Amino acid sequence: MSGKRIDVIVPGELGADDRKIWREIRAASGAPANPFMDPAFTVAVGRVRPRARVAVLREEAGPVGYFPHERAFAGRGRAIGLGVSDSQGAVLRPGIRPDARALLRACGLSSWEFDNLEAGQALFVPHAVEELASPVVDLGAGFERYAESLRRASPGFLRQTLAKERRLARQVGEVRFVYDEPDPGALRALMRWKSAQYRRTGRRDRFAQAWITRLVDILARSEDPGCRGVLSVLYAAGRPVAAHFGLRSRTVLSWWFPAYDPAYGKYSPGLLLHLRMLEAAAADGIGLVDLGSGPARYKESFKTRDLTVHEGAVVCAGVGGAVHRLGREPVRAARRFVRERPGLANGAARTLEGLGRLRVR
Repeated sequence: MSGKRIDVIVPGELGADDRKIWREIRAASGAPANPFMDPAFTVAVGRVRPRARVAVLREEAGPVGYFPHERAFAGRGRAIGLGVSDSQGAVLRPGIRPDARALLRACGLSSWEFDNLEAGQALFVPHAVEELASPVVDLGAGFERYAESLRRASPGFLRQTLAKERRLARQVGEVRFVYDEPDPGALRALMRWKSAQYRRTGRRDRFAQAWITRLVDILARSEDPGCRGVLSVLYAAGRPVAAHFGLRSRTVLSWWFPAYDPAYGKYSPGLLLHLRMLEAAAADGIGLVDLGSGPARYKESFKTRDLTVHEGAVVCAGVGGAVHRLGREPVRAARRFVRERPGLANGAARTLEGLGRLRVR
């Protein structure tokens, strides 16, 4: 770290100049303007996670990099918002590449874990243990051009989805879509549906964690153009039947929390919502919709290509590093073992869903 000074601050101490420099570095990198990599997301996480920090790398001329992270027991570090953040890493000027472990030690960390490290993070990619596909939808040429490519690639899918929308209108009532819904009641409905889905499928309910609910509330009220929440809702007969809460920058929309009312499941309201969202997002200047890593059939139907993200950890020698290895590596290895065996993964998913149904009862 010779020739540089590193100050570790809480996110709330990032000033207007820091945010400006952070965004300039991101813009110069050529990476997509993913809202999870914006300083506003780090500041929002800092309001709900007391151990959130930002390492500011400085040279004589001023800041040359930012490394957002969270710190836990024994100096175990994690990506900012790990568990809900879909794009992670450091923000460094070109040519700035400190030693990863030296950076961690300067932050008082013994390890730093990531599960959605963005491509191009040369500082941390050598420490990745797995490469994951993150599907995206390119809308730069406009929605009509995208819809045409969707018709060519999967004509039956688009035709059936639109037919279900007409059936929903006929059998339930007028279908209406709102791209940026300010009604907090609709957001609460989405959270209820999503919590029920988590329990039904045997997964941990993220909205049972107070910090995640508070983070969503903060971002839903944000007006920062670099990172703000967008709640999109599909209504039938004046009643919400599907909703999605995501984050957007000026040009990128990140898919985050989608859910629907199971009572209307036969109409595939989630797919209808997704299609209308893509159309509205393109009209609103969004050029890229990031669907996030993780397998899902609907992502395969809508995507135009995949980005790459990485999972892994930088681990320093010492007690803290050993604590990380004992606590995380067996879990990660088990998940990787299941993911690499589709039959086993499908069986595990069915088992979890069965257990979830028992819990719901």
